[in-house]
Amino acid sequence: MEAITININNPSLTDKVTWFLKHLEADGLEIISKEDLQDLKALKATRDEESISFADYLNNENQNT
Repeated sequence: MEAITININNPSLTDKVTWFLKHLEADGLEIISKEDLQDLKALKATRDEESISFADYLNNENQNT
C-alpha cells in the first residue's frame, strides 16, 4: 500500500478534492485524515500492552474514590 499526504490551504479546494477522492473509494482508495492517522498509530502502539478486564478496572476505580 502506498500513502500520500495532500496539504490544502483553501477550504473550497478541500471540498473539491475530497469530493473527487470519494468517487475513488469504490476502487479501493482509503481516505484518512491526518488526525485519524495519528490516533490509529497511537492505538496500534498499545496493542502489545497488557490489559485488564473491565470489571477489574471498575474495582480499582471504586477503590480510588
